[in-house]
Parts: sequence; C-alpha cells; structure tokens
Amino acid sequence: MPPPSPPAEGLRITIRGTVQGVGMRPFVYRVAGVEGVRGRVRNDARGVTIEAFAGAEALRRFVARLEAERPPAARFDALACERIPDEPVEGFAIVESEGAAAAAPRVSIPPDLATCPDCLRELFDPADRRYRYPFTNCTSCGPRFTIARGVPYDRALTTMAPFALCPACRREYEDPRDRRFHAEPNACPACGPHLALLAPDGRPLAEREEALAAAVQALREGRIVAVKGVGGFHLACDARAPAAVARLRLRKRREEKPLAVMPRDLAEAELLCELGDAERRLLTSPERPIVLAPRRDGCDVAPEVAPDTPLLGLLLPYAPLHHLLLEGVRRPLVMTSANLSEEPIAYRDGEAVARLSGVADLLLVHDREIETRADDSVARVVAGAPVLLRRSRGYAPRPVRLARALGRPVLAVGALLKNTFCLGVGDAAHLGPHIGDLENLETLASFEGAVARLEQFLRARPALLAHDLHPDFTSTRYALERARAEGLPAVAVQHHHAHAAGCMAEHGLEGPALALTWDGTGLGDDGAAWGGELLLARYGGYERLATFRPVALAGGDKAIREPWRVALAALDDAFGGAPPLEALPLFRAAPAGEVALVRQMIARGFNAPPAHGAGRLFDAAAALALARPRAGYEGQLAMALEAVAGGTSPGRYAFHVDTSTAPWQLDWRPLVRELAGDVVAGRPAGLVAARFHGALVAAAAELVRLAAARHGRLPVVLSGGCFANARLAEGIIHELSGVFQVYLPRAAPPGDGGIALGQAVVADARAGA
Repeated sequence: MPPPSPPAEGLRITIRGTVQGVGMRPFVYRVAGVEGVRGRVRNDARGVTIEAFAGAEALRRFVARLEAERPPAARFDALACERIPDEPVEGFAIVESEGAAAAAPRVSIPPDLATCPDCLRELFDPADRRYRYPFTNCTSCGPRFTIARGVPYDRALTTMAPFALCPACRREYEDPRDRRFHAEPNACPACGPHLALLAPDGRPLAEREEALAAAVQALREGRIVAVKGVGGFHLACDARAPAAVARLRLRKRREEKPLAVMPRDLAEAELLCELGDAERRLLTSPERPIVLAPRRDGCDVAPEVAPDTPLLGLLLPYAPLHHLLLEGVRRPLVMTSANLSEEPIAYRDGEAVARLSGVADLLLVHDREIETRADDSVARVVAGAPVLLRRSRGYAPRPVRLARALGRPVLAVGALLKNTFCLGVGDAAHLGPHIGDLENLETLASFEGAVARLEQFLRARPALLAHDLHPDFTSTRYALERARAEGLPAVAVQHHHAHAAGCMAEHGLEGPALALTWDGTGLGDDGAAWGGELLLARYGGYERLATFRPVALAGGDKAIREPWRVALAALDDAFGGAPPLEALPLFRAAPAGEVALVRQMIARGFNAPPAHGAGRLFDAAAALALARPRAGYEGQLAMALEAVAGGTSPGRYAFHVDTSTAPWQLDWRPLVRELAGDVVAGRPAGLVAARFHGALVAAAAELVRLAAARHGRLPVVLSGGCFANARLAEGIIHELSGVFQVYLPRAAPPGDGGIALGQAVVADARAGA
C-alpha cells in the first residue's frame, strides 16, 4: 500500500523587481509542473504573484528553484511568502494580469534587452520562419521599456498593440511551454512590423528586404544612413572610411567628440580594442552599453572616429536589425545618436525626416513606434568593475534599491548638463533615461515627456520636488514652477552634497561618510563655484571639511572652452604674478592679443569668478602639458591628459594642505610651479601627466587621513565627474584600501547623470518623517 500523500498547504508568493516581460510566468509554470505544484501565477502592477498548493516539501523546493533558476533577465528585489489555505484546484495556470485595482504599483517593466542567442540562431537559419526578420524577439530579449505605454506590461499597453498576431504567433503567445509565451513584442514577417527605406525628404524608396539591401549597399559605398533602432535613431557610416566619418562629423556638427563603433561580434571587437574579462562581460551583457576600451595598435578604424583619445567606444549589436546590417556590410559601423549637437536623439519617423534631412543620405525606418526615447548607455571598467558614465537604454527604468525607504514620493530633477531625473517611491529610486544638456526647448520637452511617462508607469505623483541649488538651471526652474502650480514643497540640494548622497544611497551607507566630490563646477552655499570638495556627509546635511584653492575663471564659462585662461590664472597665482609665459608652448598657441587683457581681468577680479573645481585644475594642467589652448567639449582636455599619462609611477608633484583655514584648502601652487618647470624643460607630456595624477591621488589620500584623525575611520565615497577618470579613481582606491572602505558609484554615473539620485534622498531626509 503506497504511503499517504503529505497534507497540502498553500503559499502566496509575491515577487517584486524586474519580473514582467522576461519569461517569468512560463518559467513558474514549468517549475510548478516539475514539482507537482498546483495553483496560478499572474502579473500585477507591482510584479508577479503566485498562489501555490502542494505538500510542504514540494513548496519548499518550488520556492528554492524560483530563486535559484530565475530567467536570465529577471531581477528579484523581494520575494515574500504568506501562508494561505489549500484550494482544491487542478493543475497550474497562468491567469490574466491584475491592472488598475492593484495598490501602490511599481514599475516592473524591464529595460530593453539585447537579442538572445536563440533568436539570433533563428535570424540566420534559412529554415526558420523568422529567417532575416528584423523584429525577432522572445521573453528573453527585445524592446521593453521603449515600447511600453503603461503597466502592467501587456501587449495592449505597448506600441505592438496595432499588430494582430497571426495564428502561428498566437499559438506561441498562448502556449506556456513556448519561450514566446506572452512575449509582448512577439511578431513574424506575416503579422509584425516591417522596414522601409526613405529618401531624406521622406519619399518611400523600398520596403522590407529590399530596404535592408539598399541600406547595406549605401553603407558600403560610404554614405550615411539614419537607422531606427530600439530607443531612437542612429546615424551610421563605415567606421573604416575617413571621408565618410568626416562628412558625418561635419553634418552632425560634432567636430571632435568621439563616436561609438559597432563591430559585428565580440571576435571583431577583440581586433579593435584590448579587452579584459570585465569589458567582455559588459559588451555581451543584455544591457549592451557602449564600452570604452583601449584601442589596439593597428586598429583599422578611421582615426577621425575618436581623434583625441586612445579609447574607443564599442557597442555590440543589440537588435536583430543591427545584426543584419553588420552581416551585410561586413565592416564595423559608426553608430552615433541621430541628432545635431545639443539636441535630443530623434525617435519618431516624421521627426527624423524633419531633423535629419541635411545629415543622412537615407533613412531606414520601421512601423513599430518608439514610446520612450533612450540613448545608448555608456560604461567603463574602473577598479575591476563597471562604472556607468551614461545610464539609459538597457538600464532604465530599473530602480536603484534604497536601504531606507523614502517617506513620500520624490521627484528629483537633476542638473543642467547630462541630465537624468529620478522618481523615488518607497525603497525604489527610478532613474529615467539620459536626457542630455537642458539648454534648449527640444531637450526640455524631452525631459518633461519622460517625467510624465515615468509618473504614469509608477502611477505616482511626487509629494516633494528636489532640485539643484543653482537658480538658473532649467531643471531648477521646472521644479520651482511645478511646485508653485501644484502646491508642493521644493528642496534645493547643494550639488556636491547630492553627489555624495547618491553614492551613499547606492551602497546602502547610513552615514556619516567622508566624501571626495570632485568635478568641474557646482554652486556652493556661499555662492562660489565649488568642485574640489571633501565633505563629512549625511543625508540630512554635510560639513565642508576641505576644498581646492580657487582659481579665477577669466570670462566665466568662456574659460572652460578656452582653458589657456585657467592655466594663465593658475600660473599667475603660483608664480606671484611673474610666470614664465614666454617659455611655455601653450602661450605660443594662445591668442597673443588676449593674454594681456585676460591677465588684467584676473588681477582686477573683473568677470573672473573664483572656482574651486578639481576639473578646472585638470583643465589648467592639461592645457600646459599638451599645449592645447581650447577644448571642443567639456572634459576633453582632462581625458586627453589621462590618456597620455605613462604607465609607470615617476613620482609626483608637490602640494600643501593648509589646515589653518575653514574649510582646509588644498594648495596646488607648488604643483603648478613644478609642472611648469617640467614643461619648460621639455619633459614628455606623459611624464607630466603621470606626475600630476600622482599628486592628486596623494592629495586625496592625505585629506581623507587628516579628516579621519578628527572624525574617525568612516567610509569614503568618491563621486563627481572627475571619477570617470580611471587612473585617478583607481589610484585613490589603492592608496586608501586596507584602512578605509572606499565606494565608487556603479549603478548611477559619478557625474551629473547620477546626481538626481542624491537629490532625492537628501530632499526626503531634510523634509523629515
């Protein structure tokens, strides 16, 4: 006689996180079948809910497998089990989603996912019905956030709603055993979106395979093609053709800033750049960011692609259309955002025709609409792990989980440059996609639309607004105007406090922490430009322990574009007004007629505000070491200085920390005198750059040790745009490790693209419980 079956029990299992659109429900269905579990699974507005019935041991195994074997793109933020009575149900079912009735919804829409290996095999299999179909996807890959119009993430609430599934796709969509079960963008050539090729004026030229073939031929001939992708349009051209790249730069008005390159696969990427394991993992991850890596000797990408750096931004194909283009062209392609300088990326067909007609020779479009534009993300490996320099497609809207939940929904509007906003609800800080520099109406409209969509997805309206201290930032004005219109409180958050708090929040640090916040410029509480700060930071406040000695910015922002002015101010200060200008190559390249005028401005303090930014010291050092009087874009010369720094450690320049002032001052004048002496002596730029970096590493370590002597051995956070510099960040981490726990932003950018996270937690802390 067989032993009696164990008594049945019930569990309600709730899973929060990125669990919709990633094959979670069919995965649960299959595991339930193996373990003999009865019940049901559904999506709801907060994630996935499972009601499971079986014996205690079967339920234990079931839950363990859910956690251990989850789909590759799923991310669990929380899994909770609640006992419920057994129900006499037969089998296991996937039931309809719960929608608006769910309380306290959270976004569980995953980011957009790169084409998975299974779909890639189908794409190039002549026997498969999706052979060469540019919109192939399944529950493990494809567009998600960029096509979503609401939650829960179901087809009816995406831009795929107009495409009725054919019988074959319907069978896949409804079969829990199929990997396309409820793959919301599921489609095939018979029922899904298709390609079209347009002339610059919008005239249709070809469709489907003919459109693709014509685009491939145009790229092989050196022409520029605007390609509609997942989160917007790219401008593509042959990365090995100098004339094509130069023409793209001229038309796009992007004179010097590096362009991203898309090789066909990882093997081709290895031929272009030196890749470590961390870079390989990033390149092939489902997020597919642009990855900065050192260019190989003999790399045949045109020098015009990245003319001022040994780093190349590599981006592997992440949509079937990319794979088809690269397979046809058979050479790496430049893939850069389709916009003119300072404008948001184009993402709708009509908009692309209107804005790109003078840039692209052809437009390769499709009829799957993009709901939310999303630029490619950018990452770099620093201290052995990724640092996001731009967080957008592939990462947004995945939240940063907070160790301490916010007391109310907070909208933090970010900074002026490299803008990204944050909508924090509970313990989830949702960073929106990269917006860019809020310096024109088009970008502001993109910002406002992205904020509205994320509020819609979360079904949350802010109860508190957070903004930068600077009153003239477009983001600040937006926050203050909205606060007045809606009767909401608004909290101004000092720029560097936000940098510090964002890194603390990401790593779950309660505070206080010692925060090195180094960047170009941020408005301080005293009205001066800060940027070389050591803070004793808590969420609710901070103490400014140390800063850089200020340097005059002759001409204000013009000094950032013409860093010879910053170098001149630093030299005059360091040499007591008598620097060896005639012996320095920089001043043979600088406009001679302006040098005397600028010196007068500095001496009189006329239109020459003092700035404490570490980034400004980088500008001065780079201008002197490289004899470069101008910068084509922010941070260009600092990146160039890092790039030429020698690999050895040839000593460092001197500096002095003046602890008699409050705050302490890092006096860089000895550094500037020694650096100028090396330049006058004709020593190599690589040596000068290495000694400069060595000095800043040592200065950072000394400041931290001095602070720790007074405040205790606290955690150390490094944040601000200067810590995108791998040599600087890795040097400081090496100097302090073993004594201090050192944290670098990873989930959000160290620069202004991550500042909204810090604004949100600071504003919430200051608003109180």
